[in-house]
Amino acid sequence: MDTALSGKWPVLGRHERAAEWLGIWADLGRAPRTIDAYARGLAEYLESCEGSGSDPVTATRADVAGFVRELRTRPSRSGGNVIALDSGAGLSNATLQQRLVPVRLFYDYLVEEGVRDSNPVGRGAYTPARRFGGAGPRPLVPRMEKLPWIPGEAEWLQVLGAFRAEPARNRLMLALAYDAALRREELCSLRTDDLDPAHRTIRVRAETTKTRRGRVVPYSAPTGLLLAAYLRHRNTVSRERGPLFLSESRRNRAEPLSLWSWSKTVRRVALDAGVPRFSTHTTRHLCLTDLARMGWEVHAIATFAGHRSTDSTLRYIHLSGRELAEKLNASMTHVHAWRVQMLAEPAAAGGGAR
Repeated sequence: MDTALSGKWPVLGRHERAAEWLGIWADLGRAPRTIDAYARGLAEYLESCEGSGSDPVTATRADVAGFVRELRTRPSRSGGNVIALDSGAGLSNATLQQRLVPVRLFYDYLVEEGVRDSNPVGRGAYTPARRFGGAGPRPLVPRMEKLPWIPGEAEWLQVLGAFRAEPARNRLMLALAYDAALRREELCSLRTDDLDPAHRTIRVRAETTKTRRGRVVPYSAPTGLLLAAYLRHRNTVSRERGPLFLSESRRNRAEPLSLWSWSKTVRRVALDAGVPRFSTHTTRHLCLTDLARMGWEVHAIATFAGHRSTDSTLRYIHLSGRELAEKLNASMTHVHAWRVQMLAEPAAAGGGAR
């Protein structure tokens, strides 16, 4: 296992099987951020086991449930700044799910190695037994699927107005993030040779994506103008080819712009615009929803977004209740007309009321 991980979470070094499992994932080429997230979640679980005096290798479902209870009641670092937590207390539902993933995968590994007979972390898989009311596997923490937030027209205009005062780099990054529905990592990882100005497309390399699926996506003519202006400015920072977006701070001048720098920029501008819910991922939700509004088929949107499954795409698309009502009314007009058409037609000869 990476010594940096054991240095960050010493508990990993005290459990041979845990370190072995993380080492295998690292050797398989998983993204460093994924390994780091798995290490954190597993380390917190191991510490919980040590606190309760249980052996994580032979732990039961009750031990895992105790870990979940601890996460549910853990005070938030944000303290009084927390507006709402969907789990009711402690960590949010999404964070609880994230913490349990490495624990479940760790026990999958122990089962595959013959160390255990079963996995104490339930997946909540659909089974025929559950379908007919039987007792099938259930997740320890029910997953909550919340509607993604996207800005209304007025809020989007507020954000655009605030970004107009930003440097060329930041304006271009927002435009590309929306035009191409780019994730934060995909946007910040773009290189100069990923651009094709002649066809107004960018190449999203597989190694920078969450699903490891490369794709080529277009951008609009206004974004092309922003790109040309930024490239002229970029030459004043560095003439070397490589990362497209460069830091211009005195400490990191001409270095690749980090994910955190972009996140802080978006957060600052969102607060200035009076739209605090706007984030680096909002543009992706908004773009995919706009494509759905324009009548794109879900499979085309999934390809555009780089999703492996259309199920993921459907979670991103957020049509408002009013838009759904308009679609329903438009389609039901034809349905209703067809259903009552026979009533308006003359009855066949010989037919009569009974």
